[in-house]
Amino acid sequence: MPFDFRDLLLGLALVALGAAPAEAGRFAGRIHDASGAPLAGAMVSISHGDPLHVVTVYTDESGRYLSPELAGASPYRIRVRRPLWRDEIVTGATLPAHGDASLDVTLERETDPAEITAQLPANRWFSLVLARVHDEAQREELVRQCTYCHQQGSLQTRLLRTEENWQKVLALMGRMGGVLRPELRAALPALFNEAYDPKTAVPALMARLDEPGFVPEVTPAVRSAVVEEWEMGIASSMQHDVAVHPDGSLWSVDQLQDRLTRLDPSVPGGAREVYEVPHGDLPLGGFTGGRAVMPPNANAHVGPHSLQMAADGTVWVTLAFGNQIAGFDPKTKQWEIHALEEGLYPHTLRFDARGRIWFSVAVSNHIGMLDRATGVVTTIRLPAASWQQEFALRALPAFFWLARHVDLGEVQAGEGMDLPVPYGVDVAPDGGVWFSQLNLHRIGRIDPDTLAVEMIDTPFTGPRRLRFDSKGRLWIPGFSADLVARFDPKTREFETWRLPTLPAGSETPYALNVDRRSDMVWICGTGSDSLLRFDPLTETFTTIPLPTRVTFTREIDFDEHGRVWTSNSNLPTWQVEGGYPRVVRVDWKPPLAGASAQAVRP
Repeated sequence: MPFDFRDLLLGLALVALGAAPAEAGRFAGRIHDASGAPLAGAMVSISHGDPLHVVTVYTDESGRYLSPELAGASPYRIRVRRPLWRDEIVTGATLPAHGDASLDVTLERETDPAEITAQLPANRWFSLVLARVHDEAQREELVRQCTYCHQQGSLQTRLLRTEENWQKVLALMGRMGGVLRPELRAALPALFNEAYDPKTAVPALMARLDEPGFVPEVTPAVRSAVVEEWEMGIASSMQHDVAVHPDGSLWSVDQLQDRLTRLDPSVPGGAREVYEVPHGDLPLGGFTGGRAVMPPNANAHVGPHSLQMAADGTVWVTLAFGNQIAGFDPKTKQWEIHALEEGLYPHTLRFDARGRIWFSVAVSNHIGMLDRATGVVTTIRLPAASWQQEFALRALPAFFWLARHVDLGEVQAGEGMDLPVPYGVDVAPDGGVWFSQLNLHRIGRIDPDTLAVEMIDTPFTGPRRLRFDSKGRLWIPGFSADLVARFDPKTREFETWRLPTLPAGSETPYALNVDRRSDMVWICGTGSDSLLRFDPLTETFTTIPLPTRVTFTREIDFDEHGRVWTSNSNLPTWQVEGGYPRVVRVDWKPPLAGASAQAVRP
């Protein structure tokens, strides 16, 4: 084997790092190519611990990086990643007893077209499928239903399959709520195989690499960001939603293991406390009677889904499979459970100014309200689009009752009509309760006193998780429309901005949140392994690429320092790089001048 001088340099660098663990120290160095030219925008990910804690920083225009202080967890594994270059991994790195450790890394250009295109986010691959669907309505349906709870176009979803195996996949998708019309469902197996065949896909993607923005890059404006990830749960977990507690801890619900987890990020590596959610005598799958699709080793009887913090510090959770709303007191470690007498699958919850909990009830087309003072749960049935939808919705409780008590055999799933899916919920400054109906492309308002319902059609498709800003304007992601919208409840006018992710039309913004201290809008780049920040004053976007491939984000929250929290909850979890779900924190403040951003209008 020929001698590689880089191996000697790397070995000397590791020796220089020292063997004694440090109380606190940093890694610093320079990332460059074989000629010594700097590589700006490379991701340097420093990981340690079990469960894993990963800190990622980006290199500047000189190729230099500097980690934040790290403590108490040697040795470290360091991965350097940059699109179009081969990953470089250093194992066994330690910090010296005093000061910082210096580590320079040389990257090699990737020359294999298959390996180059494998580095691209899922949305780039999914765009090959969308380009083959010429009917606009079918293309929208494909985006909305086939990316419902996982990325489409990721390594595992773009596998070539037989017709029989594709039909099994589509049937499973239908049982999870991804319902397709018969014409589209029949066409998809051939469509996917044609689009994802490496013989045609790799050349098609390689032909676009020189297009500005097609290959994700870390712009100068975001190279000061620090991204931290903490593994949470086990391989068969799904950390669905996250919320920040007033004490600075991060709470997450594990929907597939019926667990609530508290993370203290102030402890080196992150201290985790896990609490089991009571499920009484509910069977696996709860009200679904075993019809819910769950991976092996799942233990979901109640399926915690969404969570929010009450003013008194208690943590409130929707138990989707259990048809319950639950409160957990971190001080007493006691649970308070409220069952729904009507409605199926409580979904997203928010508090109003009176401490009442408003929540969407996704499967049965309701909005619910829990008055904590009385313990009374009220449900409001929302309008359907037709009598056929209304009939199907009212028949659902009987179907699920039969599924729990009678062997119905293999019920065909995945074909049929779209049903209304009340999804996001938020409370306006005037107390009005606003919600979205995902499949019907509508938003609505409930009068909190009279419970009167008003419905409004959106001029875009797929409204999902929506939020108000400090001025009472409602921000809405268009999940299947590749845009973010602002709605003014006073004028009843919509404004829309197309997302900057390329190719156009391939992004799937699952959720957004508004930091009301600045009214900056943060949006999930669910299909592109990114977070997007939108400045309403300048109408500009900034994209922060995230370091883990297959990062499917569902909810966003902020801590008191303005840092952004989200979760990586792709389902199934094993498709995520590393095979475990993670919670993510982004610490970034834009530079005062010279920011690189992009404004795009539909």
